[in-house]
Amino acid sequence: MAVLSKPVSEPKPGFSSIPVIDISKPESKHDLVKACEDFGFFKVINHGVSSELVSVLEHEAIEFFSLPKSEKTRATGYPFGYGNSNIGRNGDIGWVEYLLMNANLDSGANPLFSGLSKSPGIFRNALEEYKTSVRKMTIDVLEMITDGLGIKPRNTLSKLVSNQNTDSILRLNHYPPCPLINKKTNGGMNVIGFGEHTDPQIISVLRSNNTSGLQINLTDGSWISVPSDPSSFFVNVGDSLQVMTNGRFKSVRHRVLANGIKSRVSMIYFAGPSLTQRIAPLTCLINNEGEKLYDEFTWSEYRNSAYKSRLSDNRLQQFERKKLN
Repeated sequence: MAVLSKPVSEPKPGFSSIPVIDISKPESKHDLVKACEDFGFFKVINHGVSSELVSVLEHEAIEFFSLPKSEKTRATGYPFGYGNSNIGRNGDIGWVEYLLMNANLDSGANPLFSGLSKSPGIFRNALEEYKTSVRKMTIDVLEMITDGLGIKPRNTLSKLVSNQNTDSILRLNHYPPCPLINKKTNGGMNVIGFGEHTDPQIISVLRSNNTSGLQINLTDGSWISVPSDPSSFFVNVGDSLQVMTNGRFKSVRHRVLANGIKSRVSMIYFAGPSLTQRIAPLTCLINNEGEKLYDEFTWSEYRNSAYKSRLSDNRLQQFERKKLN
């Protein structure tokens, strides 16, 4: 497995202000909006996703990643399937292996799972239940955000990710223990599990095991570590939501550092719209001067642009509206 190793800035000591949102309470809609404005990131509790279901899927994911590489690599086909080290096609690498799936494709009909698990039926069923549960939570969060923004109708955002024609993705990541971290010759370097980036979709919903590694970038440029919490979910604002809110919400830049002792397993649901969906600032959120910060584009145009970029690139830059003198 290839490694990208470089010095990274230290997170703020004692930082503990990542917003925690109880989405079972309707009044939390205002906290959601503030979290999206201040961080582009928050933790969700009382989310309604079964802990037993999450445990089963995590177990099956671990079983899959424990298979010999020769078996795992049978699940190939860009962009979906098994990947190792290489992240995309533009030179980004990390201490990670992953399984990438179309979240709208029935796992029972997915050829990726033919013989790729010790218990393929359990794996498929867990994936289907998980996708259904997390999609519902995603819709709930987006509708609460819409309420908090005072936008009508309530499904203005959620309708973009709620049907079977959306371009949503489920990704299972495995970060094995990295022996280089414990070597004195490492010289205090950190090993990058997954390099810094923003997510291009509307929002991303993440759950991981009890191994730390996730970091987010604050507006002042500093990095903070996100304490692991396997019973909760973490939500990222994506580039598309930043555009739709005309820059009011910020797409959070984040990364994952490898661990020298324990493996990390994460599950990320990327809520994306249909390929033909047009993305543009919502008229009701344009500021008093009527200035749109971004040009309109289709999700297909933006996704294709993102696939051609490096992880750390500012993908939105080319869609920023040129100011007139």
